[in-house]
Amino acid sequence: MKLSDLLDKKLIITNLRVKDKKGALEEAVKALNKAGKIKEPDAVLKALMEREAIDTTAFGQGVAFPHARIDGLKEPVAFLAISKRGVDFKAKDGHPVYLFFLFLTPPEETELHLQILSEASAIFTDKVLYHYLRKARTPDIALSLLLHHEKGGKEAFFPLPVEEIYEELGTTPAGLSENEAKKRLERYGPNILREIKGKPLFLRFAENLFNLLAVLLWVGGVLSFVADMPELGWAIFAVIIINAVFSFWQEYRAERALDALKKLLPRKSRALRNGAEKEMSAEELVPGDIILIDEGDSISADARLIEASNMRVDNSALTGESKPIYKMAEAVADGKAFLWTELPNLVFAGTTVASGCGKAAVIATGMHTEIGRIASLTQELKEDKSPLQIEIEKVTKIVTYIAVTMGVVFFFLGTYIGNLSLTAAFIFAIGIIVANVPEGLLPSVSLSLAMSVQRMVKRNAIIKRLSSVETLGCTTVICTDKTGTLTTNAMTVTKVWVNGKVSDVSGVRYEPGGEFYQKGVALSRLEIREKGMYLLFDSSVLCNNAGVVPPRQKGEQWGITGDPTEAAMLVMAAKGGLDIEARRKALPRIGQLPFDSIRKMMTSVNQVDGRPVAYTKGAPKETLSLCTHILRGNEIVPFTEQLKEEVLAENDSQAREGLRVLAVAYRPLDFPDGFTVGNTEKDLIFIGLVGMMDPPRPEVPKAMELCHRAGIRVIMITGDYGLTALSIAKKIGLTKTENPRVITGVQLAEMVDEALKKTLLAEEVVFARVSPEHKMRIVSVLKEMEHVVAVTGDGVNDAPALKKADIGIAMGIRGSDVAKEAAAMILTDDNFASIVAAIEEGRAVYANIKKFVTYIFASNIPEIVPFIAFVLFRIPLPLTVMQILAVDLGTDLVPALGLGTERPEPGTMDRPPRPKNKRLLDIPLLLRAYCFLGPMEALACMSGFFFIYYQHGWTPGMEMADSGLIYATATTMTLAGIVATQVGNVFACRTERESVFKVGLFSNRLVLWGIASELTIIALLIYTPFLQRIFGLAPIGIKEWAFLFAFAPILLLIEELRKWILRKRKNERGR
Repeated sequence: MKLSDLLDKKLIITNLRVKDKKGALEEAVKALNKAGKIKEPDAVLKALMEREAIDTTAFGQGVAFPHARIDGLKEPVAFLAISKRGVDFKAKDGHPVYLFFLFLTPPEETELHLQILSEASAIFTDKVLYHYLRKARTPDIALSLLLHHEKGGKEAFFPLPVEEIYEELGTTPAGLSENEAKKRLERYGPNILREIKGKPLFLRFAENLFNLLAVLLWVGGVLSFVADMPELGWAIFAVIIINAVFSFWQEYRAERALDALKKLLPRKSRALRNGAEKEMSAEELVPGDIILIDEGDSISADARLIEASNMRVDNSALTGESKPIYKMAEAVADGKAFLWTELPNLVFAGTTVASGCGKAAVIATGMHTEIGRIASLTQELKEDKSPLQIEIEKVTKIVTYIAVTMGVVFFFLGTYIGNLSLTAAFIFAIGIIVANVPEGLLPSVSLSLAMSVQRMVKRNAIIKRLSSVETLGCTTVICTDKTGTLTTNAMTVTKVWVNGKVSDVSGVRYEPGGEFYQKGVALSRLEIREKGMYLLFDSSVLCNNAGVVPPRQKGEQWGITGDPTEAAMLVMAAKGGLDIEARRKALPRIGQLPFDSIRKMMTSVNQVDGRPVAYTKGAPKETLSLCTHILRGNEIVPFTEQLKEEVLAENDSQAREGLRVLAVAYRPLDFPDGFTVGNTEKDLIFIGLVGMMDPPRPEVPKAMELCHRAGIRVIMITGDYGLTALSIAKKIGLTKTENPRVITGVQLAEMVDEALKKTLLAEEVVFARVSPEHKMRIVSVLKEMEHVVAVTGDGVNDAPALKKADIGIAMGIRGSDVAKEAAAMILTDDNFASIVAAIEEGRAVYANIKKFVTYIFASNIPEIVPFIAFVLFRIPLPLTVMQILAVDLGTDLVPALGLGTERPEPGTMDRPPRPKNKRLLDIPLLLRAYCFLGPMEALACMSGFFFIYYQHGWTPGMEMADSGLIYATATTMTLAGIVATQVGNVFACRTERESVFKVGLFSNRLVLWGIASELTIIALLIYTPFLQRIFGLAPIGIKEWAFLFAFAPILLLIEELRKWILRKRKNERGR
């Protein structure tokens, strides 16, 4: 009896909202009654409460198993509930209960009752399952997790012989009957991937319309209409919409991962029903169906093979691994040697039959398949806010509090000190609030990030989510694959062992160019032949199904067809001078024994001089066990134990170097046909060993050194074997210690999270033979340790980890569509060095954001000071609210963007990552903007304002006109003064401590374009009559412009003096 057999989604609650034991039991009874499982709910509740009165069924560890025997019940029933907050169930350990499995049985079923209790205790106290069940958001996800975990679920099918598969699944070799299939379809549901409904788009957009900053601006806009200033009101509403659009665009990323998953599932399938073959909709498949699969077919459901003929399955859509997996129908006694998706007698939904054909029994459909479980996890995981998004929210709150506080304070100052009317005080308060709110900040940030995205394309990185650009700069850990990311993804033979001698082989990738060396001396073709390598080459070419494809045009690389390992052996033979195609034609194949993961070898039988010869390659130990002789020179001698030990020692030596080693053997046959494993793969003659590897990319060691300098930890997480992974890690400089720890997937599964955290803290680690579930767990633990994690992935099963990470990085060349949809960044060259380049860009982005935040905030002071002077000194208002908006959303925007494109400063990658708690608006930035640069700008603006009145005969103590041409010209000078001093300010903000003259005053072209744009905008506002009326401006002459622009270089030079003092102090402290 499986526990999952007692449940369906109607009998599972994933958010139980009760506080005590009685409430939990009442909810359970209510659900059972509603589902028609019980007839007398009051009697059932009474029986459960009486059982609890004897002793609590909450045995501890956050789990409870309420149960009772109920008269009149014909079969056992169950109910599963998950509480997010915990329920007081009077547990024996005193802790709250989060998971409830309630079951009821007939009184006469004592043995079954105890069996269910025992099974439930074993399953629900499993720490990993308990952890994931507590996070389950829907009944479908909870049931999928239970099915995946149960030892009687999919995991139970690979060790069973074919005869027992039918019994276990309740089916027959003729398939299910139509009636039985209909019943199962009602129970299990259609074979489709279901979508978890998220928040509607209009609600997500509405959230951006009513955040804290937006609410503040809505109030200001409404008050503008109340104060009879409709132009200001409409302008403020426009600001709200603009900010909402930018925020929404920054946060929103279309969730197309599920659509990409659905595309992997075929629409039609062939199955046996009532003994007859039937083509049917794949949605109608149910567990127990017998499906027929042929070469080229996409597989519709997870299934256990019951027949397989020369079958290889392409798992690349699921795992990202391009090598087809050999399949068989025989039972696998021990599955620990395989990753789950590599089990030789299971096939999975979404994969494709590369060759051969077979018949399989469906063991899981829909959301219970491997791909369905990935869909559940991918949808369940919600992206965390990026560090930049968190910082922008904090900046928004700080600015809002400052603006509101100053608005309220100055409202009362205007009323009680300035003797303003309530209406005038309102207008005054609105002006203060608008002056303090940097309306252009969010558009500037978003546009700056968008421009960074464009720059990163040139560095082979496509960024899908804008905020991810800056998150890269915070990255503290990179979890990376090995194959294709750290390595070239091109298997290359580097060593051969023949006649007791080792030869090194040069050359890279699949180009057949290279040499053979012994003790550093290159061998000629004649020497290669004399040393007995040509028989090794023959065996490598003939026992081989791969092909080598020359480049079609200049600049392309050599390609391959088939298995990369076999292709590497072809290239080795070509380097030795063998003509591959000519040799295959001269020695045609007449038989083949395909590779399988049990024998771990492959044999090809070829016609040689009219006689069949078997050529075998395979795993060294398995191949050696079938050899009775060895080739030494031109002689065939007995394969003594001493010689075998010599071969095994060489095998171990190459394996320690991280090479994948294959043994090669042959045998002349004395029968013309009927080649079987039993009569062919025996009494073999050993030829030699071939050692190959996927070599590291040449640029990776330098990138790894850069990571170490930058304080970024790199962790390799691979499905490959430990020795190979460790060898590559040492070659590229990933590990610094002599003996870093290698943790396998099996070892990781046995570690609790706390032990994993201690291991990650204490030592260098390489993770090998791990599954995507393990990868996701490692990412989760690192995030719990407050790391900012970037993770690479390429297969469908990497999607949950890519989404869980702070930065998911998909491979552009070999990555699946699902992985690309789940990721935040795509590498167009699949190269680790491109990740490091993107991190450098991300660090520069954060520094640049601080630069233009300083620039924008500095202009707040000359916007606020006129309002203060208006109240304290009873002068006409020197700057109107509409003029403030002209600066914040007009003249400031493009220069701010220019600052966002500054190149990384020297030493950017010599510093550790920015701490997560480091604020964007820190004290030094605020002091520089508000107390140093801002006051200088305010002085220039107010000087310009008074300069106009002074030109028209005004002296201190005289009345100042608050309307007319003189007033309009004076306010124009205030506005133009902000623009003029912002020209000096934009140069000042280009560096924090370095002199701008050292980096080049005119080296940033976009800053120059920004200055040109703001001057153009202010000229249009001042000299266009239509705009003059809207903004209350008047034309000014050359003398007035000269007066204002005199302040720009003064501001820049004073700021340069401040930077010089800071550099001098730093140098003095460094002595």
